[in-house]
Amino acid sequence: MSVEPEPEPEPDQDVDAHVRRLWRHRGTTVPTPRRGPRQQLDLDEILQTGIAIADAEGLAAVSTRAIAARFGKSGMVIYPYVGSKENLLALMQDHACAMPQWDDPDTSLADALQAWALALFEVYLAHPWLTERPWSHASQGPNEQDWLERLLRILDHWKVPPSARPVAVTMLYATVRATAETAASYQRMDRQGIAQWRDRAHATVRHIPDLPERYPLSTGLEPLTPQWQDNPRAALTGSMRLLAAGLRGAG
Repeated sequence: MSVEPEPEPEPDQDVDAHVRRLWRHRGTTVPTPRRGPRQQLDLDEILQTGIAIADAEGLAAVSTRAIAARFGKSGMVIYPYVGSKENLLALMQDHACAMPQWDDPDTSLADALQAWALALFEVYLAHPWLTERPWSHASQGPNEQDWLERLLRILDHWKVPPSARPVAVTMLYATVRATAETAASYQRMDRQGIAQWRDRAHATVRHIPDLPERYPLSTGLEPLTPQWQDNPRAALTGSMRLLAAGLRGAG
């Protein structure tokens, strides 16, 4: 008795269109709106506008209506170009993650990792809302793929064992993301916020005079830099040295 082959699943048109938009500069063609004029807006300009809004006002301020208003149009005009709101955010995410140019240092694994990490750190600092996007919402676009491929090339060049690479990748991304998020929050602190933080610290010392005896290690921890605002970057560079030392011993 012959068994009929199962039919091939129908492709998801929304997913197909989204992938074509993501990879539009790497070989795919952008789907054109089915209704209205063939081309009113440019996708790159739409995404750059959304990124500018997110940079200035935060991710919550981004909407098709807000973007369309910058072009003097209604929100419905944007949908044919980007698809759903989540697709819009994913397109913005990948667009904002375009990798800058730099030469990989050939002096040590620590130097190469530090160059990669600081480059990504600066991207996150320029677009702090990127750290608000969950890891589960990775865009799977070409710019994000560039960062991962570049990192894996560094690990491969320095003969990091393949078994250690997945852990190293996770640690690197997590460290860059966390330090950039902290640095961005420090930058957003105004004088009142800084004063309130210091007031709480002084009040704690007044009310808990034996705090150093209770917590000798944490209260005795030396800051990384004289300027507390610079601590996230210093922590990032220091962590690259620690990670590189661990990876050298992983073989």
